[in-house]
Amino acid sequence: MLLIKSQRDMLLSPLLSVSGIVEKRHTLPILSNVLLEKIGDRLTFLATDIEIQITTIMNGAIGENDGAVTVSAKKLQDILRLLPENSEVSLSLDENRLLIRTEKSRFSLQTLPASDFPRMVISEDNSKKITVTQKQFRHLLGQTQFAMATQDVRYYLNGLLLLIDGKNLRAVATDGHRLAYASMVLDIEDEFELPYKEFILPRKTVLELSRQLDDSDELLHIELASNQIHFQFKQIDLVSKLIDGKFPDYERVIPASLKSTIVLNRTELYQSMIRAAILTNEKFRGIRLLLSNGLLKIVAANTEQEEAQEEIEVEFNGDSLDVGFNVGYLLDVLNNTTEEMIEWGFNDANSSSLITILGNDYFKYVVMPMRI
Repeated sequence: MLLIKSQRDMLLSPLLSVSGIVEKRHTLPILSNVLLEKIGDRLTFLATDIEIQITTIMNGAIGENDGAVTVSAKKLQDILRLLPENSEVSLSLDENRLLIRTEKSRFSLQTLPASDFPRMVISEDNSKKITVTQKQFRHLLGQTQFAMATQDVRYYLNGLLLLIDGKNLRAVATDGHRLAYASMVLDIEDEFELPYKEFILPRKTVLELSRQLDDSDELLHIELASNQIHFQFKQIDLVSKLIDGKFPDYERVIPASLKSTIVLNRTELYQSMIRAAILTNEKFRGIRLLLSNGLLKIVAANTEQEEAQEEIEVEFNGDSLDVGFNVGYLLDVLNNTTEEMIEWGFNDANSSSLITILGNDYFKYVVMPMRI
């Protein structure tokens, strides 16, 4: 039974949009598959890992028959990717097999019934809707997601906190050693300001959104329910469960006052630190910052008694400071910020420091010191 005939790229593009969340090895074999469902001239691609579900649609599907089947996402993707670019591909069902044909190639893939494929139930209870551009939300994620924890026993840190408050949308991520905060103003009328609500996006959802969103002014529609969040953009529907937990009070972590502040060129600081990082201890990656009148020294050393030193001229006339940091935490923020001038504030060698963008209250990065 012929399902569809199409150009390779028309099939590969939507498949790539959904297959990013598919786990290569899963306890449920069907979750390694993608659901293909043809109704009329629409071919739907759907993938899920139970926590996240992504759906996209290909219009203009040529084929007389309707049907649905699940097949290995990785194998189908690998086959389509390696076929010649302009080849015409046909997908046919033959009992429990999906047949893939081109003029010179034939493939037969094992399938599992579409009726067995698990679908997430879309929640509609007391949902709230906001609309932003893809570029705005991608930028918000990019300024914060690198500070998320990875496999922390405090499961709520393995995600990103989103807060809606009136006209403000905020994002916060922390792994207990550093914290990244970014915010943006929503384009809504005063009378439609939203009540305060906070929710935690899973790490995998954040990374998938960062991969999928464009740096464009096309709209992203976000719908919030009590236990799930729904994103709609381009021809993609992404539904994700939320992490059920209490995120730390980030406002208590951000220093309320600072004894001294310096202004630096981000590129110059990044290049100095990446050079110094070459000679850090591979396990601890510690560097020392020596701040004195008019000068910032960046010093790194390792167990082989090798040493690197970088100097940057700064406007500073306060008390001298000698403080250690994990250079990886500093490189992360410098690599994920595009503005050229940053402000770096300190209290003492035992207190967290604060990095902000000069003249911008919408971004804050807190990093704890380390003993060296």
